[in-house]
Amino acid sequence: MGKKDKNKVYEQLEIVDVAAEGKAIGRIDGVVVFVTGVVPGDVVDVLITRSKNNYKEGIPVKFHSHSTRRVPPFCNHFGDCGGCKWQEMPYEDQLGYKQKEVASALKHIGRVDGVPVMPILASENKLYYRNKLEYTFCKHKYLPKEMLGNKDISKEQPALGFHARGLFDKVIHIDHCYLQGDPSNRLRNEIGQYAIENNYTFYDMRQHHGELRNLVIRTSTTGELMCILIFADASQERRTQLLEFVAERFPEISSLLYIVNQKMNDTYNDLDVHVFKGQDHIFEEMEGLKFKIGPKSFYQTNPQQAYELYKVARDFAQLDGTEVVYDLYTGTGTIANFVAKKAKKVIGVEYVPEAIQDAVFNSQINNIDNTLFFAGDMKDVLSDSFIAENGQPDVIITDPPRAGMHADVVATLLRASPKKIVYVSCNPATQARDVNILSSNYVVTKIQPVDMFPHTFHLENVVLLEKI
Repeated sequence: MGKKDKNKVYEQLEIVDVAAEGKAIGRIDGVVVFVTGVVPGDVVDVLITRSKNNYKEGIPVKFHSHSTRRVPPFCNHFGDCGGCKWQEMPYEDQLGYKQKEVASALKHIGRVDGVPVMPILASENKLYYRNKLEYTFCKHKYLPKEMLGNKDISKEQPALGFHARGLFDKVIHIDHCYLQGDPSNRLRNEIGQYAIENNYTFYDMRQHHGELRNLVIRTSTTGELMCILIFADASQERRTQLLEFVAERFPEISSLLYIVNQKMNDTYNDLDVHVFKGQDHIFEEMEGLKFKIGPKSFYQTNPQQAYELYKVARDFAQLDGTEVVYDLYTGTGTIANFVAKKAKKVIGVEYVPEAIQDAVFNSQINNIDNTLFFAGDMKDVLSDSFIAENGQPDVIITDPPRAGMHADVVATLLRASPKKIVYVSCNPATQARDVNILSSNYVVTKIQPVDMFPHTFHLENVVLLEKI
């Protein structure tokens, strides 16, 4: 077997396991085949879409039998939408595979042996757990293959929803999403209907024009609601018309904002945000602490489970009030402020200046006076001179993006030589890579995975490293 196997169909392949990043696997003559859209126990014919000497990728073209562990998907958009890919897998099985991924990454990449992985903390809410969703207005609605040949169906229907799996220029019109609670679905549906009835043009992702581009909905456990409409070519009059409809129809919105984005991409962190009604922020609450959430702020998308995650990080740090703590990739200072009452001083570092402004504000409104926050690229800010000026850290808590920590940051951590490093990560592989580098001076003593994202392969993992 080799590259020539591309487009070949292998019959009756049994799916036997789940690998990293949720990829289901079978084996052909000992060679691993990654297959999408299946669960362990399925027996399928697989069309090979990519073939390398040591692995293959494929898609199922025929099911001979279904796994006895399968459960019916709860969403009508399952299979077309790229989210919630594990709906057909029982939740307890999802947890098992996530736990296995953490153990495997730390063993094979991190070279961690003999440290048991504590049982993964399950999410209490399996549905409607997200506090933020971003939808796309698109000129071209995604149509299933069986509808494409119907001459009575227009190929240019507007849609408001999520990108179809693997397609940048087509969007699935979402009727009901199980990720965010009320009034998220009603808000999206009524905005979409009003836009269609009033002849607003939806964005064309190939030609880069159209009046409406994105809709962002943020909620909080305090009951506050933020709605951000992102326009492209709409005039001020047309923007105001739609925003007035939203404000009147949904008086419960506490923060109604809009952005004009005429760039070639959807990012808006570098764009001005305009307030149409209410405040430019909402608040989240955790253990009596209030946290300001702006339109560009990062906050864990599963707020109830974020509380469990932060409690693990604080417990691992084992603070007694005498420690200098560094919180790297602090965001809006959530972890920094969460642990501050148990520390002597907390230093937070984050790349996004607006996030640092929110972090300072969060300390102020919670009457926390032992935090300091700094904005800048982590590898540049976290220098030896910075540590000399702000104090030798006793504990470093780090929560980097999926790519993990830059090599310069890891090197600085080794030179800073704190007694403990609490490493929070959404990517077990890059976390394990960094743990392996740190192993010259540190040993892993605790491992606690936390499920933040039911029905997906994503998770968070917390590792405690103690100085040798």
